[in-house]
Amino acid sequence: MKTAFIYSDRFASFSYGFDHPMRPVRLRITYELIEALGLFDLSWAEVIPARRATDEEILSFHTPEYLSALKEADSGNVPREGIRYGLGYGDNPAFRGVFEWSSYSTGASVQAGELVVEGRVDSAFNIAGGLHHAFPDRASGFCYINDPVVVIKYLLKKGKRVAYVDIDAHHGDGVEQAFYNTRDVLTISIHEDGRFLFPGTGSINDTGEGEGRGYSVNVPLPPGAGDDLFIIAFEDVVVPFVEAFAPDVLVTQLGVDTFRGDPITHLNLTTSGFERMIYGFRSFGCPWVALGGGGYNIFNVARAWTIVWAVMNGMDVPERVPDEIKRRYGDVFVVDSIRDTEKGIPPSVEDIESLKRNIDFLMREVLPLCKV
Repeated sequence: MKTAFIYSDRFASFSYGFDHPMRPVRLRITYELIEALGLFDLSWAEVIPARRATDEEILSFHTPEYLSALKEADSGNVPREGIRYGLGYGDNPAFRGVFEWSSYSTGASVQAGELVVEGRVDSAFNIAGGLHHAFPDRASGFCYINDPVVVIKYLLKKGKRVAYVDIDAHHGDGVEQAFYNTRDVLTISIHEDGRFLFPGTGSINDTGEGEGRGYSVNVPLPPGAGDDLFIIAFEDVVVPFVEAFAPDVLVTQLGVDTFRGDPITHLNLTTSGFERMIYGFRSFGCPWVALGGGGYNIFNVARAWTIVWAVMNGMDVPERVPDEIKRRYGDVFVVDSIRDTEKGIPPSVEDIESLKRNIDFLMREVLPLCKV
């Protein structure tokens, strides 16, 4: 087993703004927690310095006009026609270094893909990746360059079939749209129902078009969904679809805005349910590119992605946050347990029955279309 963790100290040097929920500093805190626990001191694991994506890599998905506008926004000023490209307004501020930040997060994801496809590692983790909302010609939902699409495009160029599984609270709309008409990529998204949360998409009936029919899968969950519903969705949908598709490479988006206590979502996942899904990803046994994603409670982010790295490396998940981390980030680590100590909130009978109906639809109408 060989693993890689793609990282740069530059990740934490960018800021969306004082009151913006997306805080890249969460990446440094996660790195330092993993380091303090000794989980980088493994003979088979390597920390790889992140690089920036090239223009050619970015243009595999994004338009030249949008790339030009994003470079213009790197000064921190709203570019000409910024509103046309979703830059400088709402969720997507034109902060200083926005292009540099986005090219680093994307370059690191491509590096993860390169390492896996070249056989240098079995799995690679880019915590700065997973920015799944960006579209070819506009920013959306805190995302400027869609690194999951860019790395999947790279893997397709290398002749690989890719399964993309997204467990972020928000529907992976940008990735789904990019591959909605192809059977070379299976996209699965488990997310909070779009009737209650941005981006408002990801219906159970969105299953692909043309030759891609059956290769887009959505499992919307109700507000308040916790461990039980996530595990049912994972075991009864993700597992059979991935096994039927038999990918060469697995790409996962591991956003943790699904956790109880996230400030902008309405779900109740705990480390217990999350860890079971991570073990599930590992059990597929195929090359694995893991990406970060959402998560706006830094306490949850650091603990959850530490669990990912431990599981990815076949290590026991540590029980406690080291004293040095608590001293350094006492405002973040309000308790010293890596795992949640409170049990998940059980779902209602109505929510279980609704999910089961959706699963029955997917098994009956969609799974038979998803083939090797």
